[in-house]
Amino acid sequence: MIANRFRDRSEAGRLLADRLRGYANRPDVIVLALPRGGVPVAYEVARALDAPLDVFLVRKMGVPGHEEFAFGAIATGGIRVINQDVVRALGIPPKLIDAIAAREQQELERREPLYRGTRPPPDVRGRTVILVDDGLATGSTMLAAVRALRSEGVGRVVVAVPVASPESCEQLGEEADDVICAVTPEPFNAVGLWYQDFSQTTDDEVKELLARPNRMSHTP
Repeated sequence: MIANRFRDRSEAGRLLADRLRGYANRPDVIVLALPRGGVPVAYEVARALDAPLDVFLVRKMGVPGHEEFAFGAIATGGIRVINQDVVRALGIPPKLIDAIAAREQQELERREPLYRGTRPPPDVRGRTVILVDDGLATGSTMLAAVRALRSEGVGRVVVAVPVASPESCEQLGEEADDVICAVTPEPFNAVGLWYQDFSQTTDDEVKELLARPNRMSHTP
């Protein structure tokens, strides 16, 4: 049994929000969750900060046969991040990378209308975006999200997660304007080890959380 685990993603979100109080009640701030697991965490953050909540779609590209281990990620806007060290070490050929990317792009396109419905994506130009996930292992998906937001003209990017490997937290610090990793245990091993309940977040749960009435307007 690992001590000091989060009970679930909601509790992790409430604890993470305490580390983000400096961003509360600011009209330029928007909280964007990486679905699906980041949404329950981000909901608690957005509620505590009195900020609007939305999703930012990113898909991990997993190593064939070991899909939980990412060698890269793709994000809305055609952004692709590849961990070349992993690709070289495992000998993953370019054609396979392209095939996996194409499959994950299809899933991005499926989720966009499913989660957002007819609402347009939030306008992030010049705004402070707090990107939230339930944890960082390799950090590939979060890195893709940060770079994609940069391409959209975001004002400031804040990465916020309840738990992360120290290496990933440090790496994101080179790309984001601020990084809040509430807990950085060593050895890290996997995100799910730091939650008592790490059951998969469903599409229906994501939609329900995004539809809750405490959400504010996207307009600053």
